[in-house]
Amino acid sequence: MTDENPYKTPTAPVLTPPQDQELADRGTRFGAALIDGIIGLVVALPFMYQLGIFDAITHAQKLPYSTTLISGLFGFIMFLLIHGYFLKKNGQTVGKKIVGVRISDLQDGVPAFGRLIGLRYLPISLVSVIPVIGQLLPLIDVLFIFRSDRRCVHDLLAGTKVVKLA
Repeated sequence: MTDENPYKTPTAPVLTPPQDQELADRGTRFGAALIDGIIGLVVALPFMYQLGIFDAITHAQKLPYSTTLISGLFGFIMFLLIHGYFLKKNGQTVGKKIVGVRISDLQDGVPAFGRLIGLRYLPISLVSVIPVIGQLLPLIDVLFIFRSDRRCVHDLLAGTKVVKLA
């Protein structure tokens, strides 16, 4: 008979993510987001004009939900066209490339492109077109950056972090 207790709690090693790379600071992440936002705005403004969004705003008219969906889809497609190559290659958007940071998985590698798009960017984009709460949840997402690990909700969903380039 063995001395091993068949009723004891099983044990497993606890894996902690390596901390080889320094996390990007909040200001740098904000700078990258600001650059990406300006690029997106430059691309979106002509499209918004063509959809009549400016006319609706100036006349205090409510936009049809279909217009919101179309503009959201256009924005996501343009995001992929502008940033897709750099995201796939280095885990960077244009803004992240300019400020010298990148998205990393928890093992300090470049995350899979599908994971980045499907878990990091798409959920936030989808939530943003939901009436009323669509403006609140993305704000909550970015406010998570004030946690000690500086990971937003989209980072937690995708298992990513943003690190400085070596």
